[in-house]
Amino acid sequence: MTNLSSQLQFKSQPQLKVPATYIRGGTSKGVFFNLADLPPEAQVAGESRDKLLMRVIGSPDPYAKQIDGMGGATSSTSKTVIVSKSDKADHDVDYLFGQVSIDKPFVDWSGNCGNLSAAVGPFAIHAGLIAKERIPQNGSVTVRVWQVNIEKTIEIHVPVVNGFVQETGDFELDGVTFPAAEIQVDFMDPADGDGAMFPTGNLIDDLEVPDVGTFNATMINAGIPTIFIDADALGYTGTELQEDINSDEKALAMFERIRAHGALKMGLITSLEEAETRQHTPKVAFVAKPNTYLSSSGKAVNEEDVDVLVRALSMGKLHHAMMGTAAVAIASAACVPGTLVNLAAGGGNKESVTFGHPSGTLRVGARAKPAPQGWQVEKVMMSRSARILMEGFVRVPSDVFV
Repeated sequence: MTNLSSQLQFKSQPQLKVPATYIRGGTSKGVFFNLADLPPEAQVAGESRDKLLMRVIGSPDPYAKQIDGMGGATSSTSKTVIVSKSDKADHDVDYLFGQVSIDKPFVDWSGNCGNLSAAVGPFAIHAGLIAKERIPQNGSVTVRVWQVNIEKTIEIHVPVVNGFVQETGDFELDGVTFPAAEIQVDFMDPADGDGAMFPTGNLIDDLEVPDVGTFNATMINAGIPTIFIDADALGYTGTELQEDINSDEKALAMFERIRAHGALKMGLITSLEEAETRQHTPKVAFVAKPNTYLSSSGKAVNEEDVDVLVRALSMGKLHHAMMGTAAVAIASAACVPGTLVNLAAGGGNKESVTFGHPSGTLRVGARAKPAPQGWQVEKVMMSRSARILMEGFVRVPSDVFV
């Protein structure tokens, strides 16, 4: 066979067809898979699975556009989810989240996506992973989820109308253009199961970042590891929108240095170099007392509408709204007296907090109590929504595993 004919034969090979569902969950969207539908090579963790998911999303892409994949070139849209029946007692499904790097060849498995968590319940029902007798004709079904990345339980209360998941409705979520059906998501005992909720043992630490400065910081591991810093210590007001930060390369570099040194202090990495391949965690956020500002949609967020202002970075960029897992961290920190988040929100005991973010506001509830390790959050509650955007097959070149 000539070299030309070999090339022609390779080019004519069909693509792989993998059953998939494209879903918006909260202010994120991602490609969802039933584990049993993945090619055998990708049904187990490892290089083959990572290669498949990167190719589905269109990464790594040096142009940072993900044109040749399902990703949307932002941290909110470069996401994958794998769901399977759970063999864990009292749980319906296992949920594994993969944050796909946009411009680098890796998938970060170090944390959860709180926004897409809301879509796991509806997807589990849609994929036939929940017994039909569990689904009422009208009402709601609680899908009990084991979040594999962080080894935590999530309860997702899915509304049902005429025997089907209700997706449309009048619930409005800032950061999402169109209303949809409300889904309550409960994150059970969201703090780090292997250690204290505050890994340094302190509610506020001095975080020294060479060539940047030393900052008061609350470092918490609840929902997702997060580093909170006062906005004014960074020269910000807490009313910033995406372009105020994302157009400033010097600011982004500063936040990345803070993130890396915070990760080291939290014990998440053993060397600063590791931060480069752990982009998903920890998050960095800055907080401020309430103030009036215009959201990214032009809607006014009034000082009296919020308890605290929070801006958070994800995958090296300021998030357009708020990551769901970071909202869990915000609620957890706000309900523990003496943290930077709690103090910015007025201090004292709290069971809920409404915070302002670039797209608007979000109310989250939390139940915190003193514990032998310092503090324990029993549950964090928030409302999200989810909607299937497309279903069928995603196609990838047949040489994806080479």
